[in-house]
Amino acid sequence: MSLIEFDACEIALGGRVVVRVSFSIAAGERVALIGANGAGKTTLLRAALGFVTPLAGRVRLGGADAHTMSPLNRARMAAYLPQRAHAAWPISVRALAALGRFSYGTAQGEGAAIDAALEATDMTRFATRRLDTLSGGEQARAHLARALAQAAPLLLLDEPSANLDPAQGARLANVLAGASSALMFATHDLPLVNRLATRVLILAEGRIIADGPPRAALTSETLACAFGRGARLAESEAGPCIAFS
Repeated sequence: MSLIEFDACEIALGGRVVVRVSFSIAAGERVALIGANGAGKTTLLRAALGFVTPLAGRVRLGGADAHTMSPLNRARMAAYLPQRAHAAWPISVRALAALGRFSYGTAQGEGAAIDAALEATDMTRFATRRLDTLSGGEQARAHLARALAQAAPLLLLDEPSANLDPAQGARLANVLAGASSALMFATHDLPLVNRLATRVLILAEGRIIADGPPRAALTSETLACAFGRGARLAESEAGPCIAFS
């Protein structure tokens, strides 16, 4: 059974259809969503959690309708890290990570799961610090610890490396590669894709124009279609990147 399935989905925003897709993700896959701003990447992540209702078709999360399943069951199935994660009140890093265990109540092993998430994100030394006293990159890692502590079968991330320096970006790739969860993540960071993804979906105007392993999906032709005619795949010291002419 697929962890997440988009079955002939059409998603409309503001009265206009912005996404038309069909695909599924199985356990063990690490799927990168690539595309220009407005291509539909964040919309797909939100639809996966039932936050957006398809105009046609269905989104199934663990075989159940993502829009009608209970928040508790959804939290046990998928963890979400939005692009601009924030806390609504002053909270310690450890308390934030502990929120990832909310759907389990007082499940056995809660402390171990939180400790492991803080260690994986290099946030153990900040455990007692208030979130609002940390840098943007440190806050991003704290929110990632919360998502990892959730220990859901599926992890959904929107631009997870956006606030990280290159060293922390590399560590992020290692952390996520070692996670037991399947991944679906939206990103413009091709070095992260190269290190982490087992599969790439390239979106253009809400449709999938390429679906396959990174080496097969990421070509100058598909990037030009997704980002404009001047876009091409190029190599840099950090790895593959999108160059424009």
